[in-house]
Amino acid sequence: MRKILLSACLASPLAALAQTSPAAANGSSPATTKPAATKATTGQPAEAASVIPSVNVAGERPTNRIDRQVYDVKSDISTSNSTAADALNNVPSVAVDPDGTVTLRGSSNVQILVDGKPSAMLQGENRGATLNAMQADDIESVEVINNPGAQFGNEAGGGPILNLVMRRNRKAGGFANLNANAGVEGRYNSAFSGSYNEGAWGIQGGAHIRHDGRNSTADLSRDRLDSNSGNWVHSSQHSSGVGLNDMSGVNSTVNYNLNATDTLAASANYNARTNDQHGVDHYINGATALQPLTDYVRTTQRSGDARNFGWGTRYDHKGELPNEVLKIDLRVSASENESDNLYANSYASGNLPNTRAAQHNNSSIRIVDFTGDYERPLWGGSAKAGYKIATNTSDAETAYTDINPYTSTVTLNPARSNHYQLEETVVALYGSYQLRLNDDWGLLAGLRSEHTALDIHQYTSNVEASNSYLNFMPSLFATYRLSEASTLRFAYARRIRRPNANDLNPYVVYRDEFNVSSGNPLLKPTKTDSFEVGYETKLFGLETNLRSYYRRDTDAIVDYRTLLANNVLLTTRRNGEGSHSSGLEFTMSGKLTPELTLNTSGNLMRMQQTTFDDQGLLNTRTANSLSGRVRLNYAYSAATQVQMSLQMQGKMLSGQGYRSPNSTFNLSLRQALTPRLSMLATVTDLFNTNKMETVVDSATLRETSTRRFDGRVFYLGLSYRFGGPNKEGEQHEPRMGPPPGGPGGGPGFGGPPPQG
Repeated sequence: MRKILLSACLASPLAALAQTSPAAANGSSPATTKPAATKATTGQPAEAASVIPSVNVAGERPTNRIDRQVYDVKSDISTSNSTAADALNNVPSVAVDPDGTVTLRGSSNVQILVDGKPSAMLQGENRGATLNAMQADDIESVEVINNPGAQFGNEAGGGPILNLVMRRNRKAGGFANLNANAGVEGRYNSAFSGSYNEGAWGIQGGAHIRHDGRNSTADLSRDRLDSNSGNWVHSSQHSSGVGLNDMSGVNSTVNYNLNATDTLAASANYNARTNDQHGVDHYINGATALQPLTDYVRTTQRSGDARNFGWGTRYDHKGELPNEVLKIDLRVSASENESDNLYANSYASGNLPNTRAAQHNNSSIRIVDFTGDYERPLWGGSAKAGYKIATNTSDAETAYTDINPYTSTVTLNPARSNHYQLEETVVALYGSYQLRLNDDWGLLAGLRSEHTALDIHQYTSNVEASNSYLNFMPSLFATYRLSEASTLRFAYARRIRRPNANDLNPYVVYRDEFNVSSGNPLLKPTKTDSFEVGYETKLFGLETNLRSYYRRDTDAIVDYRTLLANNVLLTTRRNGEGSHSSGLEFTMSGKLTPELTLNTSGNLMRMQQTTFDDQGLLNTRTANSLSGRVRLNYAYSAATQVQMSLQMQGKMLSGQGYRSPNSTFNLSLRQALTPRLSMLATVTDLFNTNKMETVVDSATLRETSTRRFDGRVFYLGLSYRFGGPNKEGEQHEPRMGPPPGGPGGGPGFGGPPPQG
């Protein structure tokens, strides 16, 4: 019988004594007013004709939180027709490729939360499709948490966190916004969002539809060492995929104030998407000492559907003490994915008969997340403690059948069929303490304990296994104010990355004639220690943030590739000896002229990985990488804005290979037609330069894979605002720097973090 260990954290007290924000000084509630930084200057251009809405151009000094950076993505003028993936691509050191793979400072071990909570639709293979379906216009801001503190768990693998903060409106009265956009090749999207607040009640919700996708072509060149002849054997693959998919979703949140101290909230959401595509692959496998050359074409017709849904309830209570708060939160989310693939192989050589096959995939993820957080003043600072009980169930079932091309007889192929389930239960306790030591120093310290229990069910092989372990994760943050304009920041955090269901499943998954993959049930969690020193100041009139960082992984989980018979490449996962990366990250934002705003960021990084090569020998590889973004926003008038954005992603190490640099250039134009109606035109990847290229160079394998997308996509759309003031309202200049700090935020410190 497994012993479940619950370990209480040292409740080193937490929360913040920070300087009072201007909003608080005016008696405004943080829930209803956007918090301001210590000093904010707002310049408002003269209004154009009476039908043109005025645009508030904010020039606030970006104020970072003590444990994170906050980036205002809603200020990007292209958000009304872009996706969450597009919005994340505008955040410093974050990159999202066309498949939806997310990296932060070169690491793909990124946890994505929604309003501080995990969601099934953003885990596993769902993540990419979800980010490419989610409306950017629903996101208020993105919190980048490179060194997560004690209040954050290690769901979805742990690692650094991107927290999507969704839009909330608690102003009295009604408000709504409608967007409709049309693009090339039949693409379109539309979204509606609104809210109504009166008395104790408040309701907010929205709906969206999208018909979009990325067609692609790919070329693979592979040379492998034939152990029988000692010669290199060349093979190639050319692929093309076509298919735009339909996506839709609805969401709603209801709030009710029981009295002055107690609030209830309930939320629900549902998203659906199709998963249809037609693909053609042309394979040429070189001859070896034991088999002749083969040349054949495979066609794939894929159809399927995915459904994501969730609901949650929350209770908030304000205590008698200042800033005393109790929050109880229950969230349930699930994702169900179903697809059917029909394969047909036509051989031009090799004396092999043509074949047909079908594959049915059914996978699901279900998350139940129950948390409680309590915060109160203590010893001149603020203490915070909480618990978490969470279950995550992943289920994957594959049925592969061979079809006789002459009689159409269907036969189950047991070697390519499988049913696997992973149940993960996490019980966690945390405590933290936040204190302003004096006018210059601020401190936040915390400790989290997590007990993890894993139950593995390999139904196909009739194998049952279990594992459990206990981890302690300390964190420490400090700020030092050098002057009114300059602040130093220090951070340390330990995290773990637990392998997910696909990482652990030993079943060999058939992808195509060249490639198969499998998990590794012997994987150990990766421990990550991260350190950071930051400096904030004003340079050449621009708000400037410099951050140096160092990240060390122990038992790093990396891709490992090995060749099987018949030129088939197996990709699996292993624990490497370790890896580390270090770098310098910067952001600069501000006005170059009254009309021209610059937002730029960069990340100069050095990576090192130590892994076992395909001959069982330790191999250490290093790489230097430079990534960056430049965004220019030009306000031709109060009604006309033009935005240009260049994104560059540097070289990244990956297992036995690396990923080559790439770049994209986007262009947007926003024109206000009336006080409530605006037109937006965007072009993504204007020069069609975005590509994914990976290179493997080992003792027995040399491979280059290049995938290109129809990246140049044009959209034209309209946005109409209902209710609220008879103007666009505040529209901040797009910027890469964070918006003003949270409740209680002061210079160089920031307010207490939200629940995690």
